[in-house]
Amino acid sequence: MTDAATLLAPPRRRRAGRGARLRAAGYGLLGIVALAVVWELYKWLGPVDGLVIGDVRVLPRTSDLAMPHVWDMVARLFEPVTRAEGARVLWLEIVLAASLTLGIAAAGWVVGVVVGMAFALIMQRWMLAESALLPWIVLSQTVPLIAFAPLVKSWGSRIEIGAFEWQDWMSVAVIASYLAFFPVAVGALKGLQAPDRLHLELLHTYSAGWWPTMLHLRLPSAVPYLLPALRLAAANAVVGAVVAEVSTGLQGGIGRLVIQYAGQASGDPAKAWAPIFGAIALGLIAAGSVALLGLLVKDYRRTEGAS
Repeated sequence: MTDAATLLAPPRRRRAGRGARLRAAGYGLLGIVALAVVWELYKWLGPVDGLVIGDVRVLPRTSDLAMPHVWDMVARLFEPVTRAEGARVLWLEIVLAASLTLGIAAAGWVVGVVVGMAFALIMQRWMLAESALLPWIVLSQTVPLIAFAPLVKSWGSRIEIGAFEWQDWMSVAVIASYLAFFPVAVGALKGLQAPDRLHLELLHTYSAGWWPTMLHLRLPSAVPYLLPALRLAAANAVVGAVVAEVSTGLQGGIGRLVIQYAGQASGDPAKAWAPIFGAIALGLIAAGSVALLGLLVKDYRRTEGAS
């Protein structure tokens, strides 16, 4: 359904908006085609054993085991996972696993957004809090997830609150939120500090307190900074969920399929790429879903040079 703002917009502007979206989609498809062409060109022209300089392999092997043909990988998606009778088609197995990972990543994204916004509000409110918290927030992203995820699972298993029982997927969601909160905290803080001094002083003359100023000035001004941060947080949440599934041993997600099918690559190399494609699609879906939120708040996007 078309909203009122779109209906009232000039036809030329609406056509320009649709044209920009179509061009963006076309460039995306063109990028996928270009990547496939580069893959096949390197497989055709590159050395079978790759290029090794000293003890370092700087270019990968081009054998069918290391680099299956693009059409072989696509065709494998429409074949059964195994030769067992009644086995699912591979693409369906990937979709089911990806849906589980996407749900966990979405939960982690929501928690990460809440935590990140809370940190941003605290740091904007008190300068001392910014000086104390921001370095630690940046430093937190240097912790390796491979080592951190099992600790989160171990800590969570010790939580006992009445009948509440910690589930394995919750550990994965915590790791996803751990990666998601950082861009939100930094992007929101930058946006909340973006209003012009003139506007702040104007509200001050009206005796507006911190909360009215936040609601009517700082939050709208933060939208152009927050939207890219939310998209990055969504992609980070997917990465965190996939890595955490591998580290914690959670079954059923796309991360476990990556490990499981990689172990079968010697006999079925095209199959090993299927969950990788699924993980890439997850990141695109997550970032694209957040981009749709931008349509709801497009009126808050300030053009460059606007007062």
